[in-house]
Amino acid sequence: MKKNLFFVSLLLISIGGFSQGQRQAPPAQKADAPAEARPKSDAPVSKSRMLDPDMTVVTEAAVTIKGQRVPYKAIAGTQPVWDENGKIIASCFYTYYERTDVKDKSRRPLVFSFNGGPGSASAWMHLAYTGPKVLNIDDEGYPVQPYGYKDNSYSILDVADIIFIDPVNTGFSRIIDNSVPKSTFFGVNADIKYLGEWLNTFVSRVNRWASPKYLIGESYGTSRVSGLAYELQNNHWMYLNGVVLVSPTGLGIERDPVNSAGLMLPYYAATAWYHKVLESSLQSKDLLDILPEVEKFTIEEYLPALNQAGSMSPEKRKAIVSRIARYSGLKEEVILQNNLQISTNLFWKELLRDKGYTIGRLDSRYLGIDLKDGGERPDFNAELTSWLHSFTPPINMYLREELKFKTDLKYNMFGPVHPWTQDRTNLAENLRRAMAANPYLHVLTQSGYYDGACDYFNAKYNMWQADPGGKLQERFHWKGYRSGHMMYLRKEDLIQGNEDLREFIRITTPKEGQAAKY
Repeated sequence: MKKNLFFVSLLLISIGGFSQGQRQAPPAQKADAPAEARPKSDAPVSKSRMLDPDMTVVTEAAVTIKGQRVPYKAIAGTQPVWDENGKIIASCFYTYYERTDVKDKSRRPLVFSFNGGPGSASAWMHLAYTGPKVLNIDDEGYPVQPYGYKDNSYSILDVADIIFIDPVNTGFSRIIDNSVPKSTFFGVNADIKYLGEWLNTFVSRVNRWASPKYLIGESYGTSRVSGLAYELQNNHWMYLNGVVLVSPTGLGIERDPVNSAGLMLPYYAATAWYHKVLESSLQSKDLLDILPEVEKFTIEEYLPALNQAGSMSPEKRKAIVSRIARYSGLKEEVILQNNLQISTNLFWKELLRDKGYTIGRLDSRYLGIDLKDGGERPDFNAELTSWLHSFTPPINMYLREELKFKTDLKYNMFGPVHPWTQDRTNLAENLRRAMAANPYLHVLTQSGYYDGACDYFNAKYNMWQADPGGKLQERFHWKGYRSGHMMYLRKEDLIQGNEDLREFIRITTPKEGQAAKY
């Protein structure tokens, strides 16, 4: 999950006037903001620091995707969150991209995009993956200066309209009525409930009930969209064609500490291979040639051995330790000292300790330097500092300057959403129920091999455990990429990831007249 608590773990909506550049009640000028939005004070207040909860700014542009010019309108705006009496209690910011040369919107897919955290804005996938603009970074995803963005010639806007949504207190989204308990928004089930209502309103406002619909979430956003698939279907009667899980969490599937440790070994092997610390017989092979061997060992030998624990014979313990060391790149002594269970923190600190580096959590290709080589965990997340370096200036430049959303509000890359109620909800089971009741619904998982927070093998484990009977496995799809949590930062994976999304949309958009039935 984006960003420690906030980091687990990556824009929201309303449609008023749609003529180019037209703006409804700009926040810096509107004088009649609701009382709920005004601080309870007699001191003068800058209106530019007050959120207008229901307004839009519309611009028009075009992007060339796969050699084809794609004209679109971009709607940056806010849409309220109401209580059961119709009172505005919060507002969510969004950015909605709609292709303008499509006459029949009923056949045009609509994609709702969320990032994670909880507490993370939608900026990550918005400005680096599926949207019409993409960061100026190098081909491996590292920051470059001057900061900025450019056209994304790999965006999925050629085949689908996209809305990027910032949940409450992320991005420009804010609570309007401070008397409302924060638990209304900040918790697993609360988040799903109010966003389900919000999406229902948005679909009605843009007249897209007929369109094929998709949810895509990254990191904690995968928990969110798994729950939303069931919530939308059961309480809003909105049936989806697809759910995309980018670097998924555990989705509420129970994992005890022993098995949690064992399931990380394939990720350890991938990372050790990347840093060239495996023995030559493995290092000389391609990554995808060694991972099946490691996965087989993990399932058939390592996990059973961990569960045997102290009852293992010395001979078997020695043999298992030797194999763990072979695949992880760690010393046998370290593995024995930790009872064959290697924590991720220890792995990130230990793998390159003798070279004076730590490795990144969310993307283990990144290197860090600690104050001391000793210790059991890195001082900081090397990859996160790099990403904030790349994202924060461009998202502010883009929204404020190009999309003309004028406000003095801070764009919260990570917003205050804690305490977050961790309801014990099996979101994978919610997703399975939605799939079982909706024959159209497919799920695509996209994972980076070097993601140590939401690792690729646990993403596979999710699919197996969500459908233990195996009846839905043909509707679960999985793709792996040679990068980390935000695999799309690497140019090769940006291209392939978007192609995989196009193909997923293609195969899950039914032919005209094709019935949803078993």
